Amino acid sequence: MSKKVHLVVIDPQNDFCDQTKGTLAVKGADADMQRLAEMIRRLSGKVDDIHVTLDSHHTVHVAHPLYWRNKRGEHPAPFTIITSQDVKDGVWTPYRPSWGKRAKEYVETLERNGKYPLCIWPPHCLIGSWGHGVFPALYDALCEWERQEFAAVDYVTKGSNYHTEHYSAITADVPDPDDHTTSLNTDFLNTVIQADVILLAGEAGSHCLANTARDADTYFADSSFVKKLVLLTDATSPVPGFEHLQEQFIKDMTAKGMQVSTTKEFLA
Repeated sequence: MSKKVHLVVIDPQNDFCDQTKGTLAVKGADADMQRLAEMIRRLSGKVDDIHVTLDSHHTVHVAHPLYWRNKRGEHPAPFTIITSQDVKDGVWTPYRPSWGKRAKEYVETLERNGKYPLCIWPPHCLIGSWGHGVFPALYDALCEWERQEFAAVDYVTKGSNYHTEHYSAITADVPDPDDHTTSLNTDFLNTVIQADVILLAGEAGSHCLANTARDADTYFADSSFVKKLVLLTDATSPVPGFEHLQEQFIKDMTAKGMQVSTTKEFLA
């Protein structure tokens, strides 16, 4: 019996992949998606399911400049790091004062969980915008797969809550108890666990891809799951300046049993 192969593609969106117009372009992401598209076509009939996550933000978002202001009414520049001490000292406060307590608790919780500090990103993947769309080279291949397999790509959205980052497709960085979309995505988890092989690709290897894999591994807490993972190393890239996070992710997860391959080598 042949093995059931699922492909999970993290955030292959224009704002991350288009090197000219993408508001948060990841160096090399366009080539990543070209190679991934070629693999999907090469493996026609051998990929049983495809899951594509979509970062889906509003302009008002805790990791976008508009959410915050200083005492002069200025918004933070992209790539500003906001610490709990900054919030405590009033260096940065939410534009809406009623969100002050919530914002303070959020940044404190981020620091306790030790994953990432609060980084202010350029507004990206805004719902309904060009930047939210799937990079054309990959989108065309996905549509071809749907026609050939008479199947539907499973699109998984994340990130529309104003008050929390949602790097991982599994759960938000700090779940909002009043918003079920920020809590554990058990439907997604229960679908991918049915695969024998789970191919991982997408952007960025330092953030959203890494967090998704780590959170899934934590949820299943079973070495048999992580051993299903195959990272396609030529179909993911890190956010510039955060290369060390992707390197650490690969080191940690391969030590647990994750495999690595490339779009050309897998099932060649």
